[in-house]
Amino acid sequence: MGFSALVASALCTFLLPLLLFLAAVKLWDLYCVSGRDPSCPLPLPPGTMGLPFFGETLQMVLQRRKFLQMKRKKYGFIYKTHLFGRPTVRVMGAENVRHILLGEHRLVSVQWPASVRTILGSGCLSNLHNGQHKHRKKVIMRAFSRDALQHYVPVIQEEVSACLERWLGAAEPCLLVYPEVKRLMFRIAMRILLGFQPRQANPDGEQQLVEAFEEMIRNLFSLPIDVPFSGLYRELKESATELLFGGHETTASAATSLVAFLGLHHDVLQKVRKELQVKGLLCSHNQEKQLDMEVLEQLKYTGCVIKETLRLSPPVPGGFRIALKTLELNGYQIPKGWNVIYSICDTHDVADLFTNKDEFNPDRFMSPSPEDSSRFSFIPFGGGLRSCVGKEFAKVLLKIFTVELARSCDWQLLNGPPTMKTGPIVYPVDNLPTKFIGFSGQI
Repeated sequence: MGFSALVASALCTFLLPLLLFLAAVKLWDLYCVSGRDPSCPLPLPPGTMGLPFFGETLQMVLQRRKFLQMKRKKYGFIYKTHLFGRPTVRVMGAENVRHILLGEHRLVSVQWPASVRTILGSGCLSNLHNGQHKHRKKVIMRAFSRDALQHYVPVIQEEVSACLERWLGAAEPCLLVYPEVKRLMFRIAMRILLGFQPRQANPDGEQQLVEAFEEMIRNLFSLPIDVPFSGLYRELKESATELLFGGHETTASAATSLVAFLGLHHDVLQKVRKELQVKGLLCSHNQEKQLDMEVLEQLKYTGCVIKETLRLSPPVPGGFRIALKTLELNGYQIPKGWNVIYSICDTHDVADLFTNKDEFNPDRFMSPSPEDSSRFSFIPFGGGLRSCVGKEFAKVLLKIFTVELARSCDWQLLNGPPTMKTGPIVYPVDNLPTKFIGFSGQI
């Protein structure tokens, strides 16, 4: 082969693909810029759109919190990106989030990624709009009235007590908290939300249900491509229920974070126990005392511990909307049809209302309650018309878990402070290995 042929071959092999790639990147940039609404004088938010078609989805899925922190540091409280096949603006900060959440049905509407809509189904509450959403939410709210919650308390207490008893009687000195708590919350959700009682005699069958459901959760946020080995290909839609997602996965995340924070802050745990002692809930002869809504509502400090846990480690990092029309936000335009993600975790991180933000300090919620003066600085359950329908159920469940844990167990985190990851729910990378022993009853 002559020299000219070699040059031509090299050009075809290396240069042509490079030129095609550069051309594709340029066309992608032009496509992203053309999304701007020329009728609005404001510019698009700062940011980058990533690779053609894929956008920045891969970086976000692989790096999660690191990727989001880098974006926030570089671009501030509002920036553009391209996620899950759609141009997207990510928003944080109390005022920005308030504008989005209070603009439901007027400025924005719910718009979860295609993978979420496909797996959960178009008829689930999170994907309904206007009158349909209002009617369905009203029906579901009956299951979370105060009277209904009172009926759930004995069931929750029974399951939590039995679970902690197994932890304390386990032969292995090291217990992985996160999978154990997920199994506990799954049992509670199955009994209360679906009216199904898992059989104690068939733990393998129960574990198969848990694993099937968790496979669905792992694939909620995946690339919108229906091909073998992608999340959308797996036939799990028939077992997917929105109530199980809200009542199992998110509460498991929060309960695991409670174990972690109380394990790292023994002084806080002791203050919880002092509150229980004042209410007559700590003495050994009252160890099995039945709880009820009236007693739970009196445990103010315990409630603040849960709030502080949700502030520092909200299970759900944010929510998805779509702009119904071009809207103006903080000096930028968000074009009609673009996705809008409001960030819960970042909004908590940047809230001016909280001092010493990285410190675990439940007393900050004692009085006055911060969310009363700026309710969009603290939004673990979202806000507006689409705030979490089961938030009161979650609060009761987490409070019972905290009470039973504090009056039954002492524990040690074997790996120290955990590294948290989002996928899509927040969880500890190491599953929180912990050693539990019985609580002596003395404080």
